[in-house]
Amino acid sequence: MLTRRECRWPIYHTVDQPRRPENGYTRNFSYGNIELSLTHATIGRGKKREKKKSKRALIRCSTKKKIGFVDQILDYIEGGPKLRKWYGAPELLPKDGPIVEDQEEEDYPEDEVRDAVLVTDGDSEIGQMMILSLIIKRTRVKALVKDKRSANEAFGTYVESISGDTSNKVFVKKALRGVRAIICPNEGFLSSIESFKGVEHIVLLSQLFVYRASSGIQAIMKNNQRKLAEKDESVLMASGIPYTIVRAGMLQKTPGGTQGFSFEEGCSASGSLSMEDAASVCVEALEVVPQARFTFEVVNGGEKVSDWKECLTRLIGKTEQ
Repeated sequence: MLTRRECRWPIYHTVDQPRRPENGYTRNFSYGNIELSLTHATIGRGKKREKKKSKRALIRCSTKKKIGFVDQILDYIEGGPKLRKWYGAPELLPKDGPIVEDQEEEDYPEDEVRDAVLVTDGDSEIGQMMILSLIIKRTRVKALVKDKRSANEAFGTYVESISGDTSNKVFVKKALRGVRAIICPNEGFLSSIESFKGVEHIVLLSQLFVYRASSGIQAIMKNNQRKLAEKDESVLMASGIPYTIVRAGMLQKTPGGTQGFSFEEGCSASGSLSMEDAASVCVEALEVVPQARFTFEVVNGGEKVSDWKECLTRLIGKTEQ
């Protein structure tokens, strides 16, 4: 192997260059379709440079399809959105700033696959319980959250977390894309939505009877929640979409799965229900879609339920009589 001193000038023999370089000369080297230029100042490390630059050039060739930043900008300005729409790729939305009404409304195909369940208020404790129950059932989950980063850290790729203003039509349309059913763990969401186009079933966890049974200071504190719950139920009843209203008793932070249930009329005004059980009941109710409307009350009690589909079907039969 040549030493550094020995290879200082003879390096040019390997590329058919003159043996006597002059100061200030630029030497051109060819290797296949790669061209390199070395000046007198870099000749001493020519061999290393040639090897290093050749490798870099080859790597660049192997990633030939990668689009540069400027090309991406031009693609977007000159026709990228239209091409993406033609080929079915997702539209590139702005990362910063609010969604503007004028960015209207990409028409989603009528026959799009709807296999997701949207959980509203996914940041809440009971909303997270519902999400976990759905994940266990291997359901595709979308969740409306206030803190998207925290939701992504908590659930990873199992949940598509969405954050935005529910009074914005464009945002709501995006949130409902691919959604077949909605679960509402708290009041306030349904009354802010104008259209549920494409949704096949809505499950609402309601504590309306608990709010109405409150008295004194509790009644004053829960007055706003009561109004929202009443408005949600009114919107749901007028929507024309099959729905299930789960009227639960006072929600308690107790372990779920240890007690039975009671479905007697009027029980929700005075009874209580574990939050874990409430989340589980709502998720089970997703799989039993009524023809039009279905409302039932539930609290913890003595009845053990081993088959929720059979239990809920029986309750639907009672309400239709």
